[in-house]
Amino acid sequence: MHVGFNHRYHRALRKAKAIFDSGALGELMFVRARYGHGGRVGYAAEWRAQPRISGGGELIDQGPHLIDLARWFLGEFSEVQGFAHTYYWDMPVDDNAFLLLKTPKQQVAFLHASCTEWKNLFSMEIYGRDGKLDISGLGGSYGVERLTWYKMLPQMGPPETMAWEYPMADDSWEVEVAEFFEDVRVDRTPSAGLRDAVECLKIVQAVYKESGFDHRP
Repeated sequence: MHVGFNHRYHRALRKAKAIFDSGALGELMFVRARYGHGGRVGYAAEWRAQPRISGGGELIDQGPHLIDLARWFLGEFSEVQGFAHTYYWDMPVDDNAFLLLKTPKQQVAFLHASCTEWKNLFSMEIYGRDGKLDISGLGGSYGVERLTWYKMLPQMGPPETMAWEYPMADDSWEVEVAEFFEDVRVDRTPSAGLRDAVECLKIVQAVYKESGFDHRP
């Protein structure tokens, strides 16, 4: 079963994963990522603010994409800490969620999902022992999609820098659907499957429980 984690298919993320898979970053140390939007007038009355419809707030809305991307690079998380809270909107679901996830090798993901960002934002930084990848923007209101690779030099100091910019229309949905059709055609296990969704939702559930939210129907 394929699960729609389309952020994996954005051009900058695809390029970042190829660089990571080549071993150029060395062993990963940590990931830092933020994803948020600014809401709008009447946001607290929309379906996203109704727990029986949405299942929760920002943690279940934009949070799963951050969690999935962090798992995509770092692997499984053995320790989960987090906090979801409503700071601004008058609604029974969270408008901000903060996560600290740790792998068995002590690699860490710092994640923040927010609907009080005021200006739509996507930012993901991936830190290895030999360099860093900085991804920003998703196109449209999130700004031009960019990837910058900071490659550490043996003498350290200012890194060698390479950058890619993707001002064209987002093709992540098309690429994802094409991959899904090919999975079906050749009877191949999807790269983003049911297990990825389950592991992601386990983390969401743990943070909601720790934060005192009960969004069950």
